[in-house]
Amino acid sequence: MEMKTVNRGMRGRVLDPLIAFLREETAGGVVLLIGAVAALAWANSPWSDAYFDLWETQVAIGIGGATLDLSLHAWVNDALMAVFFFVAGMEIKRELVSGELRDRRAAALPALAAVGGVVTPALIYTLIVGGGEGARGWAIPSATDIAFAVGVLALLGPRIAPGVRLFLLTIAIVDDVIAIAIIAVFYASSLEPVWLAVAVAALGGVWALTRAGVAAWAAYVPLALVAWFAVHESGVHATIAGVALGLLVPARPIRGRDLLGGLECRLHPVSAFAIVPLFALANAGVAFGGGVLGDALGSTVTWAVAVGLLAGKLVGISLATLLALRAGVGLLPDGMRLRDLPGVAALGGIGFTVSLFVSELAFADPAVTATAKVGIFLGSIAAGLLGTALLLARRAP
Repeated sequence: MEMKTVNRGMRGRVLDPLIAFLREETAGGVVLLIGAVAALAWANSPWSDAYFDLWETQVAIGIGGATLDLSLHAWVNDALMAVFFFVAGMEIKRELVSGELRDRRAAALPALAAVGGVVTPALIYTLIVGGGEGARGWAIPSATDIAFAVGVLALLGPRIAPGVRLFLLTIAIVDDVIAIAIIAVFYASSLEPVWLAVAVAALGGVWALTRAGVAAWAAYVPLALVAWFAVHESGVHATIAGVALGLLVPARPIRGRDLLGGLECRLHPVSAFAIVPLFALANAGVAFGGGVLGDALGSTVTWAVAVGLLAGKLVGISLATLLALRAGVGLLPDGMRLRDLPGVAALGGIGFTVSLFVSELAFADPAVTATAKVGIFLGSIAAGLLGTALLLARRAP
């Protein structure tokens, strides 16, 4: 009886949140696809001017000197995406404390696979592009979109073992950690030390509240807003505040209240079904008229992104996994076999959301950004189709 109680407790703390996360990511992938298709259709319709004018609309929010006057596009990318990264930070925290990343041996293999899947696409991109402004986009093909990748696996149904899903999910989570670090280090503008100090102080205040046992999440909101504003003004991208705040959320109950679980339950559906699709609607719109598509297909940036996502992820994840297994580092999850690896590695090349996000940070020239987005579309679609074909061929009698 005691063992059954322990198992139920483990299921409630670990398996149920993971299952709920996977279901919401799968459904969120469908809504994300709708947002992306709507953006492309609108940007190439007779009302395309209205699409681009909408996102350039200036919106001022604040009081007195603490007022931000940003375009609607910037509010989506800097403010709403901070919530997305806040949820990502909480998911990383949960995995580190009670999930797959808690067991170092179990986490070692997908973590090394994720590193291979970040480094190899970046190298391929750099080799193709060479120098110039295009070189700033080296991190674009290094990302994996959890929603789309997990969604493709879900469409394949019970033919895919749970261990395969777990391996891909862990790779994507570690990939997110690396992507966050890249954004913070390589895509920060000139730093403002005073604002950076204010951000650190606000985050310290959040940590102090957790140590004091404050269980009401509303008490954290003012400090969280100050931290976000200060990070925005410091030169570090504002979404990093969301990640830092997510990692500060206590993973263990405070006075019997599960802050992390409660916030995840409330915010993850908002992130998956509202924020990420809205981000796609604001960022995926590329007008292909006026020779844009022809210019993109003739650009090294386009093909560097596409080849980086498709070949870079396939080779990087597969090679890193095989080398780690040969060295005796880590184990494949239950139910996953080596013949599943190429399909999983290819699906890692679906780099939609974070890749679009990095493309917006990397280039000042909208024309170069547009070519990078075409590469993201081409590479992600090709990676999804190849990964699906490889997994289906692996399961065929």
